[in-house]
Amino acid sequence: MPQDLFSTTDSVTSPSRDWFDIAPSDNADLSFVPKAIFIGTGGDLVVSSASSNSEVIFRNVPSGAVLDIRPVAVRETGTTATDLVGLI
Repeated sequence: MPQDLFSTTDSVTSPSRDWFDIAPSDNADLSFVPKAIFIGTGGDLVVSSASSNSEVIFRNVPSGAVLDIRPVAVRETGTTATDLVGLI
């Protein structure tokens, strides 16, 4: 299970104080649950929910978008968006 830095030391709604590159994976969860994800190069994004572990596809996300979502995983299969950055 990913470590959630916001449960005691920060607010989900406060600005991000750090970030990390996201490499989509079908087998591994993210190291941290992000506040949001920056999409560098647009496309589809397959994510797994932090609360229910259900997967959903965000289709046609434009380049430069910031999705205010908190997934536990970004899946490689089906994800065409690239240059992903987790905001924490």
